[in-house]
Amino acid sequence: MSSTNYAGFWLRFVAYVIDYIIIYVVQSFLILPILGVMGITVATQAQNMDAMSEAEIFAMVGAFIAAMGTVILISTALSVLYYSLMEASKYQATLGKLALGLKVTDTNGNKIDFVKALIRNLGKILSAFILMIGYIMAGFTDKKQALHDIIASTLVVKK
Repeated sequence: MSSTNYAGFWLRFVAYVIDYIIIYVVQSFLILPILGVMGITVATQAQNMDAMSEAEIFAMVGAFIAAMGTVILISTALSVLYYSLMEASKYQATLGKLALGLKVTDTNGNKIDFVKALIRNLGKILSAFILMIGYIMAGFTDKKQALHDIIASTLVVKK
């Protein structure tokens, strides 16, 4: 595999930006209505805060926090599914990676299945959680692997 042309950090970053824009647009159609309803509900309840007991205010804040948690969960699930389904597809790439001529393979250069793609994309949560160091690793490892690639035994290569 010495002739493998690994995709470096900056190519992967640009692909991520393209994918982020696509995901953001799709999520906007799904999540903005939820946020709108939440905003109207909170605004309506906030007008009556003077008449609310402390317990009712805490309940309102708790409901708002739970709704925001739900939005974050939906957003994360949509992203993980998009990346996993696309990378496990016959294209082996998201739309951003396709635009840049990249694909995701296993360490032997083969197509990955959905489970491996799912592990890889759930690993991105860890890569991000540790101050993005997991992503930055792609700029410093021999095979240009980020932490989530190492976890899932995958590579991002140029076609």
